[in-house]
This record gives sequence, C-alpha cells and structure tokens, in this order.
Amino acid sequence: MDKETLIKHLNDDLAHELSAIIQYLTYAAKVTGPYRPQLAQFFLAEVPDEQLHAQYLANKIVALGGEPTTVPSPVKAAKTNREMLEAVLAAETDAAQRYTKRAEEADAFGDIGLKVQLEDMVRDESGHRDETARILTDWSL
Repeated sequence: MDKETLIKHLNDDLAHELSAIIQYLTYAAKVTGPYRPQLAQFFLAEVPDEQLHAQYLANKIVALGGEPTTVPSPVKAAKTNREMLEAVLAAETDAAQRYTKRAEEADAFGDIGLKVQLEDMVRDESGHRDETARILTDWSL
C-alpha cells in the first residue's frame, strides 16, 4: 500500500463522513409522524460520531501530506421515514465495510495507530448499523 493510494482512500472515506453528517441533519428535519421526536433525536445523536470520524480523517490526511476533500459524497434522497432508515442502514453497512478494508490497508502501510482508529470506527459504524436494523424490524410505515 503506497501513501498516495491510502490518502485517496481516506479522502473517499472523508467524503462519505461529510455526506453522513448532511444525511443525518437533513433526515432529522424531514421525519414525520407519531415517532418524529424519537427519530429526529436518533438521527441527530449520530452527527457527533460522524463529525469526529470526519475530523480524524481530515487530520490524518494532512499528517500524511494530503489535502482533505471538502466535497461530500451524494446523499441518498428519501421521502418516508422507512426510506430514510433504509438509506442510513445501507450507508452504515457500507461504512463498516470500507473501514474494515481501510484498516487492512493501514496495516499493510505500517500505520498501526491508523489501523486501530479505523477498527474503532468499524465498531462505531457497526453499532449504528445494528441499531438502525433493530428500528426497522417490524416497521410497517
């Protein structure tokens, strides 16, 4: 694993974290129905974790000599509460998979600190994924 490729992949991860922040903020504003307060709070509670991930990635990219992206990945459009939760589930599943791969790349690059941090991020994203999946269980709306 060379440094330029690692920086490129970390920038892709950063773009996804920026997108997650936008996604959660937007979805919190858009939720409707009797569970609106709980769902809005659920979405907003995820923003600080995603923000910490984005900050770590930006700092690491700079430390490696790169330039952090300021362009988020596209946010999946969703109209219903279910569509929002399904989009979050897909994004969190993707994030856990990306960070698992990135931890392997960090290990190959020889940056154990980055590997450990990415493994922690896998744990965070997996927890978000699992909680979202539980909310979707038996969801009928």
